[in-house]
Amino acid sequence: MGATSRVTVVGSFNVDHVWRCAELPVPGQTLSGEYSSGPGGKGFNQATAAARAGASTSFVCALGEDVGAQWARALAAADDIGLHDQCSTLPTGTAGIYVDHAGRNSIVIGPGANAALSQAFVEAQRAQIEASAVVLAQLESPIDAVAAALRLVRAAGGLTLLNPAPANVAVPPQLWEDVDVVTPNETEFCAHLARDCGEEVDPDTLATRDDAALHALCRRWRPPATVVVTLGAAGCFISHPAGNLRGDTAVHYRVPATAVAPVDTTGAGDAFNGALAASLACAPGRPFQAHVRFAGAYAGVSTERAGAAMSMPHRDEVERRFGPF
Repeated sequence: MGATSRVTVVGSFNVDHVWRCAELPVPGQTLSGEYSSGPGGKGFNQATAAARAGASTSFVCALGEDVGAQWARALAAADDIGLHDQCSTLPTGTAGIYVDHAGRNSIVIGPGANAALSQAFVEAQRAQIEASAVVLAQLESPIDAVAAALRLVRAAGGLTLLNPAPANVAVPPQLWEDVDVVTPNETEFCAHLARDCGEEVDPDTLATRDDAALHALCRRWRPPATVVVTLGAAGCFISHPAGNLRGDTAVHYRVPATAVAPVDTTGAGDAFNGALAASLACAPGRPFQAHVRFAGAYAGVSTERAGAAMSMPHRDEVERRFGPF
């Protein structure tokens, strides 16, 4: 594929330790469950999704000198992901994940090497980043490293996509200046809105909030960026700045969720983001709504199987089920 279909993901790789149990544990409670382990980390999940959704994908990350790093390299090679990894003396990142019978999850992250990804290392990947149509990043890596990647691709004319997760990480104003599209879920949207604008909103009310009011909140929070609020089973709400509708005909609208039978929602947001980045890179002339519809269907299919990175479907699986996008 040419430069126009390239996606570079800057982010985290984790070794996930997963326990499946009837209910999520509460403080002081001991439960019995089924254990499994697999690859994860928001960055690697999203890179895997972007690659399997059809984009020529590179992944910039930091890894330890351990078995987890060896696993990351083997998995990246299997999906033809170009791995650019900074070697750290810290252990490769880990995550402890609990999943209940309804597919809901609770997650604890051990950053490890992910916290060591440096601005200098990211800037050393300048050629790869500047050749990308889209750079996708999250907040599980140091902010200065993320900011460097967004700044480089924006200066080269590429598109920047920020998944502002986890919600407890504050984003400095200068980083926001280089964000074209931002994709919070309900919790992340409300956390950043409260932090940046001082406005408290209950995440549980977003799915049923009046569209005009929700659009106004999006414009107050991030005036220059397209905001995509993912609402789980309620789909997505999209809010564009008035001067840049990205090929759409409406300044704001909703896209319903694709009907699926979820068994594990771990990584669903990452599936959405990776697929959205791939679609934007591979078909830049399409209306933005078409990219969101594909990303939603892709994420839906990912929830019908267990795991994070390894639950990401290939594009042909999604299109065989829902038709071409």
